[in-house]
Amino acid sequence: MTPSRTDPADGTAPHASHARPGSPRAARDWERARSIARSCAGQPLPAVPRTLADALGHALAEPLVALTDLPSFDTAAMDGWAVAGPGPWRLSGAGVLAGEEPGPLAPGTAVPIATGAPVPPGATAVLRSEHGAVDPGQDLLYDRSPGPVCAGRDIRPRGQECRSGEPLLPAGSTVTERVLGHAAAAGYDRLTVHRRPSVELLVLGDELLEHGVPRGGRVRDALGPLLPPWLHGLGAEVIGRHRIADDLGPLREAVRRSPADVVITTGSTAAGPVDFLHDTLRSVGARLLVDSVAVRPGHPMLLAELPATADGRARRLVGLPGNPLAAVAGLVTLAEPLLRHLGGHRDPGPVRLTAAAALPGHPCDTRLLPVFTAGQEVTPLPFDGPAMLRGLALADALAVVPPGGVVAGATVEVLELPGR
Repeated sequence: MTPSRTDPADGTAPHASHARPGSPRAARDWERARSIARSCAGQPLPAVPRTLADALGHALAEPLVALTDLPSFDTAAMDGWAVAGPGPWRLSGAGVLAGEEPGPLAPGTAVPIATGAPVPPGATAVLRSEHGAVDPGQDLLYDRSPGPVCAGRDIRPRGQECRSGEPLLPAGSTVTERVLGHAAAAGYDRLTVHRRPSVELLVLGDELLEHGVPRGGRVRDALGPLLPPWLHGLGAEVIGRHRIADDLGPLREAVRRSPADVVITTGSTAAGPVDFLHDTLRSVGARLLVDSVAVRPGHPMLLAELPATADGRARRLVGLPGNPLAAVAGLVTLAEPLLRHLGGHRDPGPVRLTAAAALPGHPCDTRLLPVFTAGQEVTPLPFDGPAMLRGLALADALAVVPPGGVVAGATVEVLELPGR
């Protein structure tokens, strides 16, 4: 298809920089491109039930609500003795362990108790083991603590953390390891989450090597190893990764036949002699939403709607540039907001930090610059060319540098990188 001069998503006219040769479509502003990627996803994918073991990385499709009070009974916070009333106390019973259900405690008596054990009915406090002294001859327990044993001391009362029916986490929260533990403590065996968007990765380029050092004019494929775990961290399910030759036919068939919710390609987004992605999209009847973004590195990235699958599921394609750092720029610009919205994840709020040194910018475009963060400050890293990954490997964030750059001491938005 031939792209029109207005955006099919919102009807707004594009601005003039970085138009692809032979195409009337101009580069999108970086923020606008991310907004289009987010909105073109439509509604999140359907909700599905998952066991706790299978829910990791999904987004909650409904709020997580407490199924019981937590703790569900008064609990000893320390090892020691459960005591009833003021001391000294006559010792009674063999002790209470976690997992047991104790009988009542009479006034003036005490019973040994372990941390996490239910407090017996009638107990008023727990006396820590280091604060108690036992007279074995009289079978009495004396208080040696600095102050009086007030009611409730070292008892975790029922419902201290939450009450049954209380909302714990909102819908859209990502199920992390911490959330799994919280859900299990609250009594859940299964969670209702959004289905992960499926992704098929097509790595394009005859020049790529899968093994060994670069040689014979060819380079190692860095994106094949880099992208699948990154995509998984964004909530996607990578259902396939394929090498595709620089040939229109195989690329067209791979795009046409893909069952994935999102097809991601690397390379072939510009207008070089073997860049066949635009021709492929025209031949399969795709609808271009973003064709080049005013960002460096990575401006020749694209986003398209593909024809739906036979069962009516919508499909999208994100075209990433072939240079590694440029591809990462495309990933965080277009793929990340698309995949997170499809998966039902809440949008993270912007993170703004202070530039510890000047952050160089492009004269006209947004620049995504690898940076190292320390406290509330960011420092730029070297080796930030579009074909380089050395700076990215050292970075824990990408600074979103506006045209013209950022002076030292000014604030700048940062995109946190996985694994930080």
